[in-house]
Amino acid sequence: MQIMYINNAGGGFADYLNIENNTTIEKLFQQKMPNEAAPDYLIRVNRQPVPKEYVLQENDRVTITPVKIEGAKSTHTP
Repeated sequence: MQIMYINNAGGGFADYLNIENNTTIEKLFQQKMPNEAAPDYLIRVNRQPVPKEYVLQENDRVTITPVKIEGAKSTHTP
């Protein structure tokens, strides 16, 4: 089964991936980002947040974006 995968922490390039049927978004995250913590990322499928148990479907678009970008300054002024 094929999905589109965009990892914004890794340059932001989209790529098609072949994955096994019944792969959950949690399993994909563990495979692609094994040393990272899921709460540090916004994980979306087809532009919508999904639960970790979500089973990926053919042609889904997965984006994984860091919640906090290193080196970014806050624009918030107290």
